[in-house]
Amino acid sequence: MTSLDAVHDYLAGLQDRICAELAAADGGAAFGEDAWERPEGGGGRTRVLKDGAVFEQAGVGFSDVGGQSLPAAATAHRPELAGAPWRALGVSLVIHPRNPYVPTAHANVRYFEARPVGRAPIWWFGGGFDLTPFYPFDEDVRHWHGVARDLCEPFGPQRYAEHKAWCDRYFFLKHRNEARGVGGLFFDDLNDGGFEPCFAYQRAVGDGFLDAYVPIVERRKATAHGEREREFQLYRRGRYVEFNLVWDRGTSFGLQSGGRTESILMSLPPRVRFEYGYEPEAGSAEARLAEYLVARDWLA
Repeated sequence: MTSLDAVHDYLAGLQDRICAELAAADGGAAFGEDAWERPEGGGGRTRVLKDGAVFEQAGVGFSDVGGQSLPAAATAHRPELAGAPWRALGVSLVIHPRNPYVPTAHANVRYFEARPVGRAPIWWFGGGFDLTPFYPFDEDVRHWHGVARDLCEPFGPQRYAEHKAWCDRYFFLKHRNEARGVGGLFFDDLNDGGFEPCFAYQRAVGDGFLDAYVPIVERRKATAHGEREREFQLYRRGRYVEFNLVWDRGTSFGLQSGGRTESILMSLPPRVRFEYGYEPEAGSAEARLAEYLVARDWLA
């Protein structure tokens, strides 16, 4: 088995496991699946759970795609790869719960390889997971970051701090001057130490997502709520749309590389609202969210 085969098999299996656990958390709701191919090479399978009891929409996509020349989104910070044949594999998911007290969650693990003419292959791993609550609970945020810290520990004393800080920088709406949520882990261009240690870390991050998220879902999915909380959830989902369409490199790469548009944009929420000049009532639960949209050490 080649290294690419091993990554492919792990990621395909990860999609299976995540879908099975999310379906169970929703009470047995089923994911629909679209298998697709792209003319330039490769394909994938997009799985979406719609209108579940817990998840209004949960999308979990697996892709293994390639091409003969990299798009601009991939070469802007790596100009030496311009024109190189490439292959990219990944699992990407976004979960939009029905209950406003259950946070939105995102995770992605991916592998990229380019083969410039006359040069050795250039490869790296990337990914992470991040949490976007609307009504935060300190217990949930500490649990989320505790799982992230623990999975990082075998990979060095600085791994959690470095990739937590990277997440804080990346998932930041510069035009709003606010974080998208309470962070987590983010890494890219990881190839230090060789293939096997990097692949092991990718697996730790991919496997850790369910440990981080499912307990939060179970704690909050039955929390009573009303129209006020629902409207605030829909309003804050607008920030998620803004980030994904304005700042997210994965969205840009997918669209510029000729990816499947429906699969790329499955990250967007099924319902959202925008309101000009909205300001939450001072002292309200909605106003409290702003205290969490700044980088901090959640485990201190």
